[in-house]
Amino acid sequence: MKNTRIAFIGLGHMGGPMAANLARGGFAVSAFDLSEAALQQAREAGVAVAPSAAAAVAGAAVVISMLPASRHVEQLFLGQGDDGGLLARLPAGTLVIDCSTIAPASAQKVAQAARARGVAMLDAPVSGGTAGAAAGTLTFIVGGDADALERARPVLGAMGKNIFHMGGSGAGQVAKLCNNMALGVIMAVTGEALALGVAHGLDARALSQMMAVSTGRSWATEVCNPWPGVLENAPASRGYAGGFGNDLMLKDLGLAVEAAMGVGATIPLGELARNLYALNKQAGRGGLDFSSVVKLVSDKA
Repeated sequence: MKNTRIAFIGLGHMGGPMAANLARGGFAVSAFDLSEAALQQAREAGVAVAPSAAAAVAGAAVVISMLPASRHVEQLFLGQGDDGGLLARLPAGTLVIDCSTIAPASAQKVAQAARARGVAMLDAPVSGGTAGAAAGTLTFIVGGDADALERARPVLGAMGKNIFHMGGSGAGQVAKLCNNMALGVIMAVTGEALALGVAHGLDARALSQMMAVSTGRSWATEVCNPWPGVLENAPASRGYAGGFGNDLMLKDLGLAVEAAMGVGATIPLGELARNLYALNKQAGRGGLDFSSVVKLVSDKA
């Protein structure tokens, strides 16, 4: 599929590096974002940019989107009022891969509209963070038809290392919400554990090193430790800048709560975690990395 024309819509912290990796992989990428700064970064990375989303998808065999929320995905593909959205502009046979993290119901809604037009659509949210996006080591969590996924594999392989097919349309989103709910809970409790140890005079680095090879080990202890100075490259060691934003975690946990309500599932820790990240946002840390939630329990972090 090299030289396949790909349209990429959404060039944020995740989408920008993903589009750049596609271009480096030999694909012909035409990208669009509402931010001129994001477009300029794409140009510097060797990605061709378009003046609009409609212009970007013209002649594209594959369309990839990486957008903030359900409403943005629905508006892009379904449009509003007389505007039929991008689906109305795509010829039958086009492959659409939405890598946003959105409500499963929204993914199913857009996929159903795509099928009606003969367009194959996958929901393929990612895990791996901004570092994974830059390194091309993302995990894709996919919902949709198996045939469409086989078509997508060469494209996804240029941006990531792992691909999991979770089921039909919307299944990728459900699995992503399950993963992020667990991550949100684990990050919050890891921060509490470190704060407790520090309050008793323990060294946060030594405590983290012990936990990282013990039963308390997790991504939060080994990759994105919430305590400043423990891991040099973690957001906590640079004022909680960058990484996966608290507001994004709050959004994902809200989606998990909605998904649970839709099927009558019980997620008491997930709901508690959502409240913690909401409190962190109210404290003015919504734009910081989600590991800053540790500041709710310690003023030393």
